[in-house]
Amino acid sequence: MRNAMSIDVEDWFQVGAFEKVIDRRDWDTLESRVEANTDAALAQFAAAGVQATFFTLGWIAARHPALMRRIVAGGHELASHGWDHARVFTMTPERFRDDLARARGALEDATGQAVTGYRAPSFSIDARTPWAHGILADAGYAYSSSVAPVRHDHYGWVDSPRRMHRPIAGSDLIEWPITLARVAGRDVPAGGGFFRLLPNMVVDRAVRRSNVRDAHPAMFYFHPWEIDPGQPRVTRAPIRSRLRHYSRLPAMAGKLDRLLASHRWGRVDAIVAAQAATL
Repeated sequence: MRNAMSIDVEDWFQVGAFEKVIDRRDWDTLESRVEANTDAALAQFAAAGVQATFFTLGWIAARHPALMRRIVAGGHELASHGWDHARVFTMTPERFRDDLARARGALEDATGQAVTGYRAPSFSIDARTPWAHGILADAGYAYSSSVAPVRHDHYGWVDSPRRMHRPIAGSDLIEWPITLARVAGRDVPAGGGFFRLLPNMVVDRAVRRSNVRDAHPAMFYFHPWEIDPGQPRVTRAPIRSRLRHYSRLPAMAGKLDRLLASHRWGRVDAIVAAQAATL
């Protein structure tokens, strides 16, 4: 079974862990490393023969249009991660519509290709935003991968379905939540920081369980900054945020290579299209 390989394209200073200590107005003054890091991820995918989905901030696309074209030229899907990593539950419905339109415009202007997939920053579609899926459907998105069906201090919709589903009756929109791994009796996302911190076998087991027990493809994700151990350190951030962000960065590229070789991977849009008739 082919599983979804996805990467959330944002720079090291745009992450949720630093949103209270790095002002958005300062972003353009900081060292940008997203282009080099995303190119490194592209090289890893090419070496493994994997095509993936790149959920990309519109803010990044507007400043790095050539990178967007390289992503598409590599056979990957370019999808939206919103404009500037604002969480959906911090927006009004009107602001969310504007954010979607602005991000999609930047992505499509860079490549000339339609954007039909969306991932909310920090998986921030949850019980507080019952209107979000309707706005995505009205905007013509084919799918969203914006829900983490867990309890977490930054995100989570624990009562949400854990499989691909149609969140709006009568709509073609599909929501594909992040796959979960089981660790010491607790469910955690099978990707990102948890993947860096835990042995590969934890995510391997989660992928196999999804494929074999649930007969369902798994959804994995990571970020370009996670394969960049040389990135700047934000020393004024809270210790918990620094631990989450910087732990085991040097191990990430090797762990990712092993994961790429252990399972079959593909683009989110292709897998959603193949599964749509079964939902």
